[in-house]
Amino acid sequence: MIASNRGPLSFRRAGGEDAGAGGLVAKRGAGGLVSGLGPLVAGTEATWVAAAMTDGDREAAALGVVDAEDYRVRLLDIDAETYRLAYDVVSNQALWFVHHGLYDLPREPSFGREFRDAWAAYRQVNAAFADAIAESAPKGAAVLVQDYHLSLLGRDLVERGRPDLSAVHFAHTPFATPTWLRVLPRYVAEELLSGLAAHTACGFHTERWAADFRACCRELLALEPATFVSPLPADPDDVLATARGEASAAAMEEVERLVGDRLVVARVDRIELSKNLLRGFLAFHDLLERYPEWRGRVVFLASGYASRTGVASYLRYQEEVQEVVDRINERWGDGDWTPIVYDTRDDYPWSVTVLRRADVLLVNPIRDGLNLVAKEGAIVNERDGLLCLSPEAGVWSELEDAAFEVRPYDIVGTADALHRALGAPPDERARRAAVLRELATARRPADWLADQLAAAGP
Repeated sequence: MIASNRGPLSFRRAGGEDAGAGGLVAKRGAGGLVSGLGPLVAGTEATWVAAAMTDGDREAAALGVVDAEDYRVRLLDIDAETYRLAYDVVSNQALWFVHHGLYDLPREPSFGREFRDAWAAYRQVNAAFADAIAESAPKGAAVLVQDYHLSLLGRDLVERGRPDLSAVHFAHTPFATPTWLRVLPRYVAEELLSGLAAHTACGFHTERWAADFRACCRELLALEPATFVSPLPADPDDVLATARGEASAAAMEEVERLVGDRLVVARVDRIELSKNLLRGFLAFHDLLERYPEWRGRVVFLASGYASRTGVASYLRYQEEVQEVVDRINERWGDGDWTPIVYDTRDDYPWSVTVLRRADVLLVNPIRDGLNLVAKEGAIVNERDGLLCLSPEAGVWSELEDAAFEVRPYDIVGTADALHRALGAPPDERARRAAVLRELATARRPADWLADQLAAAGP
């Protein structure tokens, strides 16, 4: 059994959502989890339990377990307001912020009475998943629980009298330090930790996040939970298939028209507070200001697509990013050269093409559970592209030997790292790029799944 907020498929009625007749049509769901885990369980007996997102999903939920596109899927039709409170208020505006250290603490958060209602909704969502799994899981099944939306599921399954089930929780985010976790109301922090610790084991992409979780459990609840570390690998076959496809070939023609023979600094991210886009662009501005030899010779090719548009702070951040890009282009650009080419389409082949064309890939998050883009870039790049990487990304523990370190708040230091990477001699570029590819392909997605099953026990 697999449990996650978003499932591997989304459903619609044939002919469109408003069509009154015809069967349901399934298509592959969005998100990195589906890309990483989906191919590993397609065609198996595993049942994937997820929340219904669309009207078509809710129709599929009424059918129970649905077999489609090589998946066995059970979608849960959760009350819309309950789901909104659990997803937007608790998961996106509380847990995400505390795990990534994003709060401006003198101003936020303020947990009022409405947050108690939201936490109750979060409990209800977790309980709905527990009911569905306890009801239908085969005897002795391993239940692979994915991400912070379902932190209470291990405890809830224990309470439903299924001691035969082994529930393993995997966090795709960092985990809060004890200091940050204390930002949450005490009842939330304690319930969150006890819910997670009730799983057979909790997995993380890097030992640092596992250590933070254990420290929280020790300091707040005197618990010693079982943990394991298993970084998610990129799927070389999947990303290379996109890189070699017609859509990427067409995108490369567009890229070459935009950048010509110039060098490319690239980034591919959601427009997400933790990804640190603003400081990345400000570092590029500092590069052009202090290293004038790069003016007119390098383009910052940035792919950034919208994220969490239901959260006001994210909408403001999108506006700030666009303002900074416009200001830098106005300051340094001329009729023949646009310093930053900023594309906000959610277009996967385009994003892969940006990675192919990069001479330097900038990955500078404030805090990031893994960052699969750093691995995908190493796999598809065609120019001995180098990597400027924040040590606050989980992937740092795998790729640090071949990357240029960029501290996320140090704009001048980031500009200096970009300068060194852009000016690296060919032999250094080839050596570092080869090591990056080797490190990025050292594990396969099947290894990640095997680690979770091993943590579930025999």
